[in-house]
Parts: sequence; structure tokens; C-alpha cells
Amino acid sequence: MRASDAERERVAEILREAVAEGRLEMDEFEHRLDAAYKARTHGELEPLVRDLPAPGTAVAPLGSAPAAAATGSAVRWADRIGKPATSRGAFAVWGGFGRRGSWTVGRKFTAFAMWGGGEIDLREADFEDREVVIRCFTIMGGMHVTVPPELNAQVRGIGIMGGFHEQAKDEGTVSPDSPRVRITGFALMGGVRVVRKRSKAAKQRLKDAERARQLERERERGRERGRLEKGEGDRY
Repeated sequence: MRASDAERERVAEILREAVAEGRLEMDEFEHRLDAAYKARTHGELEPLVRDLPAPGTAVAPLGSAPAAAATGSAVRWADRIGKPATSRGAFAVWGGFGRRGSWTVGRKFTAFAMWGGGEIDLREADFEDREVVIRCFTIMGGMHVTVPPELNAQVRGIGIMGGFHEQAKDEGTVSPDSPRVRITGFALMGGVRVVRKRSKAAKQRLKDAERARQLERERERGRERGRLEKGEGDRY
């Protein structure tokens, strides 16, 4: 069956979301995108997205429009919620602790540091439940909590002769399907700092997505010039 312009554009949208999610490398994205706009039949389009899910779904049906684009880093929160907890707490006295990288936060996580410090990084973490409470207690010490901009994180802590505050480094829109994380606790002569910051992998995905959009804009300008030149030629 012959493919329409709308079907070619739907395939292009799936490819753009795939490169934004890190499923395709830029070289492969460019190759598939070029093939999509040159395709004349469904048989030529379908192999280009057969191994890719449509944005927000588990499959990539050619005949249906893709779901709305994900947020900046294209986080799929549904895949990161409901896993068994790998850690429910951390403790440090005259030393430090760290929870970073790939780990699963328990629905109640308690951290304590006295004359020491700790790091809690949620950017690549999974979550045991959609509702998570992280309690941070520090005495003459400090804790650093890093969360992605899309995470629904609420900071409600108390500091005495110290601080308990939130700092935003990277802008981003909170995703409605993200888990809700309440960060609370108490800091005495110390501090707890919560920072919103993207991971290096998320920043790279954003760069790839922007490069994909730029490539698409250049291709669209090229197609428009071709149509104009063809129109001028037809008049003569």
C-alpha cells in the first residue's frame, strides 16, 4: 500500500523520540530519517520503526499517531516505579556514605550523618513505590541530595544553626507521572542541600534530540527549496 505524507511524518516523529530516549545513535537516526522521507510504501516504512516503541507505549503501530512527547530527558517513570528496594537507609559517623547510580529507593529511606557526610543521588534511581519519603538527619555534618528536574520532589526540613534548602541548577518541568518524593528531616549545626540537576546521560540525550530537530529543520528547508525550484521550472 502506498504511504501518505502523514504516515511518513508519524514515522519521523517516532524516530525523533527514539533518538531523544537514547534508543538510536545519531548516525542511525539520520539514515532511517532519510529513508522514511524517501519511502513510497508501507513496506518501506514499517522496518524503520519495527524495533522501536511509539513514545509512551510498548509498541510502535504505524497507523496510529504517536503519543505526546516526553519531557526534556524523556524519562519513562512507569519503568522505574514498583521495583524491590535495594536500600532503606544510610548511616555515617566520622565518615561518609553514598547512594548513587542504579539503585532502588525504599518507600521510606532514612539517612543519618554525624561529624560526617553523605550523598543521595536520585537521577538514575528506581523507586519502590509512587510515594517515597526520604528523611535526612545530620549533626555537625552535611548531606547532598541530587534529583532530576522532572521529579516531583518536595523539600520540608528544619535547620538549626545550619541549613535545609533546595537549589535549582537545571530548569525542567515536573512530570505528572513521576513518583512523589518528600525530602524532610533535621539539620543541627550542619546542612542538607537538595539540588535539581540533570545527569550526564540526560544532558547528552537532550543534545541528541536538539541535533535531531536541527537536522529535521534543515531537511524541511531543503524540501521547501526543492518545491519552489520545481514550481519555477514548471512555469517555464
